[in-house]
Amino acid sequence: MLLCVLGLVGLIPFIGQLLLLACDILGPVFIGGLMLGCRAVDRGNPLTVAHLFAGFSQRTGPLVTVGLIYTGLMIVVSMIIVGMMIAIFGVAILGMLTGGADASQTGIAFDSVVIAVLLGFLFFLLLLLPLIMAIWFAPALVMLGGMSPVAAMKTSFHGCLRNIVPFLVYGAIGIVLAILATIPFGLGWFVLAPVTIATVYASYCDIFEDKNSV
Repeated sequence: MLLCVLGLVGLIPFIGQLLLLACDILGPVFIGGLMLGCRAVDRGNPLTVAHLFAGFSQRTGPLVTVGLIYTGLMIVVSMIIVGMMIAIFGVAILGMLTGGADASQTGIAFDSVVIAVLLGFLFFLLLLLPLIMAIWFAPALVMLGGMSPVAAMKTSFHGCLRNIVPFLVYGAIGIVLAILATIPFGLGWFVLAPVTIATVYASYCDIFEDKNSV
């Protein structure tokens, strides 16, 4: 139900953008709470709704800081991509990408727009990958490991880097599953979201607690 509400609100102009921004900032807080829930289940205790909000009563400041750092870096990455596209294709490309102008008005061929989008998406993924690696285990490291935000993000990055092949395979499979989960009106996320949280916790335990491989 929560996913449906967030999805519907996200469609509202401006309000939806604010919601996405809030989700980026507060996401680590919720995930940190869910990590506690996974730890409880791992120890034979029940998972409760209270675990979802546990991050608002434990380690709240560090978790929010992780979200702020992530959001800030995401904005920087987006600005870099936009700057690169403007440098290559000129300011007119922005009008076409936002739907404010067509090819006849800007003088830019449609093929160039397609190339711009593909190149922008490729560079976005390349810049986004290190950021994802830094954020992936950060909430768990803050909540369960007691680390500071910056230390948690550094440790998360190095943990992913030392397991880069499994991480990339996991990511590729995750992208496919995310697309499939989104197709039936996003209903598949009711299954994929908890499975993803569980896999994050399991891999956190395997990398940082069992093997101490960082």
